[in-house]
Amino acid sequence: MSVSPATRDAVVVLIDESVANENLRRHMRATEAVMRALAGRLGHDPDVWGLAGLAHDLDAEQTADDHTRHGALAAERLAGMGLPDELVHAVAAHNPATGAVAERPIDVALIAADQTTGLITAATLVRPDRSLTQVKLSSVRKRMREGAFARGVDRASILRCSELGLELDEFLAIALAAMQGIAAELGLAGE
Repeated sequence: MSVSPATRDAVVVLIDESVANENLRRHMRATEAVMRALAGRLGHDPDVWGLAGLAHDLDAEQTADDHTRHGALAAERLAGMGLPDELVHAVAAHNPATGAVAERPIDVALIAADQTTGLITAATLVRPDRSLTQVKLSSVRKRMREGAFARGVDRASILRCSELGLELDEFLAIALAAMQGIAAELGLAGE
């Protein structure tokens, strides 16, 4: 089951009503772009995978005081919209605290993409020009190895890309290119 542009528009309205933090919205959009690119590379539906990326943090602000509900509340809302089960499950499974197990490719991709967007954004923000389009794969790879850099990024989650049959460099290159394609939307087009 695919999703229509009207369905994506309805999710965007829900995000507009639920997510006030602009940086969180940008992170969600970045994750959508990465998920769409991964779906294309792996032969899955880019609309379903992209929407999972876009909606994955729909409930982040509402569940800030109860991390165990993060992902679960969003999944409930998305299920109520009639979205595909695989999408709903991926949103719940991106937070292990929900108890939903990440077992499908979309689940693993969302976990890895979620963390990777944070790493790439951080690598961009330390650049003097703050330009995502100027970030190189070698820089992202170097930052991946630096545990003190972007400490909140779970590198083990990024390394789950191997479960998708992707080497780390290929996965990071896909994610970087996807984000570079929307750099202006992410507020990372440089100063």
